[in-house]
Amino acid sequence: MHHRGIWLALALALPGARAQSPAEYEQPPLQYSASPASNAVSVLQARLAAGEWSPTGASEHDRLRAVLDALGVPVESQVLVFSKTSLQRDRIGPRRPRAIYFSEDCYVGWVPGGLIEVAVTDPALGVVFYRVDPRERAGMRIERDPDCLSCHGAALTRYWPGLIVRSVFPDASGEPLTAAGSFLIGHESPLAERWGGWYVTGQSGSLRHMGNVTARLAGRDAVMDRAAGANLTDLSRFFPVADYLRPDSDIVALLVLEHQTSMMNRLVTGALRVRKWLTYQQNLQRERGEPVSAEPVGTARRVVESEARRILEYLLFGDEAAFPPEGIRGGSAFAEAFRRHRRTDAHGRSLKDFDLRTRLFTWRCSYMIYSQAFDALPPALYAAVARGLGEVLCGAEPPPAFRHLAAEERAGIREILAATKPDLTRFW
Repeated sequence: MHHRGIWLALALALPGARAQSPAEYEQPPLQYSASPASNAVSVLQARLAAGEWSPTGASEHDRLRAVLDALGVPVESQVLVFSKTSLQRDRIGPRRPRAIYFSEDCYVGWVPGGLIEVAVTDPALGVVFYRVDPRERAGMRIERDPDCLSCHGAALTRYWPGLIVRSVFPDASGEPLTAAGSFLIGHESPLAERWGGWYVTGQSGSLRHMGNVTARLAGRDAVMDRAAGANLTDLSRFFPVADYLRPDSDIVALLVLEHQTSMMNRLVTGALRVRKWLTYQQNLQRERGEPVSAEPVGTARRVVESEARRILEYLLFGDEAAFPPEGIRGGSAFAEAFRRHRRTDAHGRSLKDFDLRTRLFTWRCSYMIYSQAFDALPPALYAAVARGLGEVLCGAEPPPAFRHLAAEERAGIREILAATKPDLTRFW
């Protein structure tokens, strides 16, 4: 989630004006860092301060489990990254990877002997970052972490607070070989470009991804033995797996995380940009003595339309990368945990139903439509996304960008949403 080393390299190349001016999210009306947070972690923070909650057990594992349990984050979601692309880069390497756990609205990172880092959905601020030191014996504290924004509010996230999943060419120590390049990862990324610097357990057939191996430079090109990292189910030869809550880094969990973080970023950026421009519009209307409108007009309306398009395209899995001919197979633990709270229609169908043969999900409409981030969209943006969704799902022929959805699949998605998120249908 943190990419300080990469950010420092990028910062040197940025124009001076960008480096010196405050980020948009720090300016009125948003004032991200100066605004109080209100989310699942801030509630837990208040309970901890009031003595109403405290982690049981003295070990790092005990305290990590306590935080995960309190935030509703399943242990089975664990994935492991060994590249030095984090605030805690000095602790991370192939022998001591960083564990990441996630739910739809919360992300928790931890390195043995280091901090617990948390990113969480916030209705007003989009996503907020925290740190916890599980080694503190006198009482654990949860603190908002401003350092995260050096990467998570900069170039890699389009200069808005967001999440990062990155694939790099790691050397034997886990240091990214920056001369060889790297990849920001979402569901549209070719699978051959994924998981550089990550551990991966599961079956992917003929796919030769970048996980489980390190690289070396030959000139400016990175050389890695991709075959040696394919189709592994046991990571014990790489690091002491008993140091972690689980021994695996499930390939399906990685695929879900990559879709989810990119979807989350579009929801967060869209919400913050619309709030900013709608506030500007209303302030200008007041200054001119005009009626103040809750409906966006002019620039605010164009921002709503452009952000709604970006959200809708990702929500419906536009440009999803193809799977290998043999499909993908992970362990059962993550899949069961992920589907634990699935919402179903009368036929038992859910947006969390995996396909894993040619694509990630059976029904290509993101389950993130149920997330707090989606529900927190400003009303104008929520309505625009919902109307666009109706045009795709209810029309005789979908718009060109959504031709990947056949009539049967669109009908299935429509019926699932009508049963599980009926408030959307009033816009159709």
